[in-house]
Amino acid sequence: MMGPVLAACLLIILSTAWISQANGATCKKDGGVCTCNDQTKNVDCSSKGLTAIPSNIPVETTELRLNFNSLSKLSPTAFHGMKELTYLGLEGNRLQTLPEGVFDQLVNLNKLYLQDNKLKSLPQGIFDHLTKLTVLWLNTNKLQSLPEGVFDKLAELKTLHLRNNQLRSVPNGAFDYLSNLGTVTLDTNPWDCSCRDILYLSNWIREKKGTVSNIEAAECDGGTKAVLEITEEEAAEDCVYPNTTTAIPTTIITTLASSNDDDIPELPVPQENFQKFLGYQEPDHLPTQPQCLMSISGYLGLMMFFVLISAAILYVIHFLKKA
Repeated sequence: MMGPVLAACLLIILSTAWISQANGATCKKDGGVCTCNDQTKNVDCSSKGLTAIPSNIPVETTELRLNFNSLSKLSPTAFHGMKELTYLGLEGNRLQTLPEGVFDQLVNLNKLYLQDNKLKSLPQGIFDHLTKLTVLWLNTNKLQSLPEGVFDKLAELKTLHLRNNQLRSVPNGAFDYLSNLGTVTLDTNPWDCSCRDILYLSNWIREKKGTVSNIEAAECDGGTKAVLEITEEEAAEDCVYPNTTTAIPTTIITTLASSNDDDIPELPVPQENFQKFLGYQEPDHLPTQPQCLMSISGYLGLMMFFVLISAAILYVIHFLKKA
């Protein structure tokens, strides 16, 4: 009688192992590149040399770490369906832009890390759906300006890092809706204190000094004076900031706008190169070598499982016949 009992135990052990392996495979549909935790729903893809986000990351993931890779772009649908995500780490990559709507479905996101990239600008409304966000790191990028109302929907935001960018001013009212803000870093930006646009920031720093930490460290370009010390007399110029780091006086803008279009030479574009440009499409997800290995090991594991199950069943039948 011990034979059938042992066989039954073997079946239970094998079934449990298979279920465990299946759960792991569900978490590692990306080909095993990332470390996944089924208990906490955390996925860690950090420091893997990735140039694209692995496909099929579980939509029930709550924390996703993609930091310190080589990501230079994101698909607009990279995080679609991940409504349970509360933590997203994208720091330490090569991102230059963010596609519109890329974060729109992350309605429960609490912490977003975008520092140490190469972002030059932010799309209008990029954070509008992140109403539960409390921590936002944008420092150490190449941001030259901020869109109007970019932080207006972030009423729960407590920490905002903007230091070490190329900001020369912020839009009027940029921080007016951040009623829970406790920490803001603004230093190591070339704040232009000669332009009238700086007055909003200067007045806001004076008003929030003592209640919002680190804001007093913001200095005018050249480090000659703190932004909070700027007066209306000092910031008397009207400046326009294009997508560069240099302010252009409005008189030059007016002159350019009134110039004759016929004076601007038309540059020929080779038709062949133009067609190549129109026809080029880069895939959203790039295959990785571990995916191939995962497929082979998966098939071998499946075959081994069925072999063991068959042997166990035959073992049970044999002992039942003898009984």
